Order: sequence, then C-alpha cells, then structure tokens
Amino acid sequence: MTTELRVLDPADWDDWYANLELAFGGLAEAPEERALWRELTECDRSVGAWDGERVVGTAGAFSFRLSVPGGALVPVAGVTMVGVAATHRRRGILTSMMRRQLDDVRAWGEPLAVLTASEPEIYGRFGYGIGAFTAHASIDTTRVRLTAPEGADEVVLRQADPAKAAAACEAVYARLVPGRPGMLARQPGWERLPLLDPPGGREGASPLQCVLAERGGEVVGYARYAIKPEWSYAGADGSVTLRDIGALDPAAEGALWRFLCSIDLVSSVRIRSRPVDDVWQHLVSDVRRCEPTLRDGLHVRLVDVGAALAARRYQAPVDVVFEVADAFCPWNEGRWRLRGGPDGAQCARTDGAADLALSVRELGSAYLGGVSLTSLAAAGRVRETRPGALTEAAVAFGWPVAPWLPHGF
Repeated sequence: MTTELRVLDPADWDDWYANLELAFGGLAEAPEERALWRELTECDRSVGAWDGERVVGTAGAFSFRLSVPGGALVPVAGVTMVGVAATHRRRGILTSMMRRQLDDVRAWGEPLAVLTASEPEIYGRFGYGIGAFTAHASIDTTRVRLTAPEGADEVVLRQADPAKAAAACEAVYARLVPGRPGMLARQPGWERLPLLDPPGGREGASPLQCVLAERGGEVVGYARYAIKPEWSYAGADGSVTLRDIGALDPAAEGALWRFLCSIDLVSSVRIRSRPVDDVWQHLVSDVRRCEPTLRDGLHVRLVDVGAALAARRYQAPVDVVFEVADAFCPWNEGRWRLRGGPDGAQCARTDGAADLALSVRELGSAYLGGVSLTSLAAAGRVRETRPGALTEAAVAFGWPVAPWLPHGF
C-alpha cells in the first residue's frame, strides 16, 4: 500500500467528504445536511487515506455516550463516514483505517466502538457484532384498529412548530435514554439532526410536522412525522411517515400512536427504525396487517473487554470466565473473569479455567442484552466448557428492554 494515513485537517474537510459522497454513489447532499455534518465532524478523531494529493479513504469517530444495561452512560467511539474510493479497493486501505482507529479508541480510554453498517458483512472481521436490531412496519389504518391504554383520553395533543418544540422534545428524549440500552445521549449540536428536513429528500411528503403530548401543562411526549398526500380512483390514499416518537408513560405514548393512525386522508403509517419490542405491536388489532420486518441496527465492538463488561449491570448474578479470541485487537485475548449482578460488576484477567470460549464479536453482540449467548452457542459461535455456564451467562446478559439505536450517525 502506497497511501498515507493522517489525521484530518479541517482545511481538507471538503475534499475528505467529497470522497465519502463518491464512495456512496456520488450524489451530493443538500447544503443544510452537508453543513451539519461538517459542524459535527470531530476532525481530531478522523483520518484520511491520501494517495498523493487525492483523498482515497475516510473514517471518523464521534465521541458519544451510550446507554448500557443498568442505565450507565458509557463513553464510546461512534464509527462513521467510512469509505474507500472505488479505484483503490482491495489495497488494505479499510483495514489500515480500522487498525488505526481502534488503536486510537483504546488510547482515548473508550471501552466500546459502535457503528451502523452500509454493508453488514464488512465489519465482523474487525470484531464488530450486531448488538441491536431495528423494526420496520407499515400499519394499514384502513384495516387495523388501534386501542390506546387507559388514561390516553386525558392526554392533550397540540400541534407545534418542530423547531420551536425542539427543546421540549429533547427534554423527553433525555429522560428516556437511561431506560433503554443502545440510546445515545445527544451531545450539543446533535439536537439538530432530527430536524433536518431538506426539501429534496421529502419524496413528495410534507415538511416535518410535530405534535406534543401534554398533561397538566407539561410535555410528556412528542411525535415528529411527515404526510404524503396521494389519491386513487377510490379516494384518498395518503401515508404518514413517522420520523421520531417518544413518551414518558403508556397513556401519552398510546395517545400519540392513536393520533398518527387516525389522521384524515391517509391509509397507512410507515414506521422506520423502531425498537423490536415497541409498544405499537400491542396496540394494533392485527399485527400481520402491519408487515413488520427486522434488520440489523447497531454493531458493537468491545475495545477494552474488562472495562466494557464492568460498565454494565446484569439482570442475575453471574460468575464466569471467558476465553476471548481477538486477533485484530490482541490486547483483549485471553481469559477474563466476570463477576456481577444487578448492583454492579467487576471484570479482570485470570489464570482460572475457562467456562465459555468465544470471540470478541460474540461479546459485542450480547453486550447490550438483545442477542442471547444461547442463540450464539446454537450457531456454534460460543462453546461451553463448564456445564451450566452458558445458561448462567445468558440469563445474566439478557435485559428486560430491547436495545435500540434511535438515529444514525
């Protein structure tokens, strides 16, 4: 490889980002979208691969705090903007950037790295495992009834300007973060991401709309969405595309879902990227008419096995020794003893006999509680060496609430 890796100079951002756009098809983003990503890019945490005067590879890492089981907000590297020029594939550029990046993340003292994958098959070889899935659906409101829970009739719904209501929505969002693993505590500037609404990306839908749910004058929930008016010979056949919804209690959330499913002149509510245990599934009369589908969401990589496993809580007592394989980050290889429970955990190196053998990729999948170690063992990816250890660890690693990443990065 003849390319040079170097930290991104802010003066080179336009060239750096242009390579990324080209790697993803060559379509230029809307000016307001590009401007936001420029503002959010952390240049000192980003690298570029240069071939002479030309940028041929990009990779960045946002400094996030991620909610983990138990509610702690753990510093993580949000891997982003990864792309290699089509003319420079198969030259080891991606591997070199991933190598540099994980070395940097370790030096920064962040025990985890996370990403969303344009191509999921790429990142397993670098130790990332799918740690959270996401659900998509389309509710046929002409055939599906939605029953809101008790108390929904007492919730007051108010249409609001999305920008003016942003602070109230962010306050609700912030209260929800500790309760669900995989959510990101939004750093300054990131509150603008849900409001991005370039006209060229609406595909015939309305500008972004917002409804607030209130009780006693307090905002207890919100929904942000767009409406696409369409007509057929039979009449109105529009759709609602849900962009974002959050609520502090079942009544408020039920009232918001009922509202979305009863907007005039529409026949479907399109849901994109929601938790796999989202409440709408239990409010509708016929989930089959909602066409639910599943796809990968957040990919998780343990950069420091001991620190990462000690940072979360476990829903049952656990005392197991893992034999961890990690060829890409060899400092993680070896045996780790995890002792923990609902009140805390410790994880340190040990010379004791291993109870379970697995790679760091499986630990990443199980880390947020949404993928069972038992399921991974059934696929041959976890090996039990002490009878009973698999069940003990699988129960402890599970969590009552499914992990979910609320937005991309």
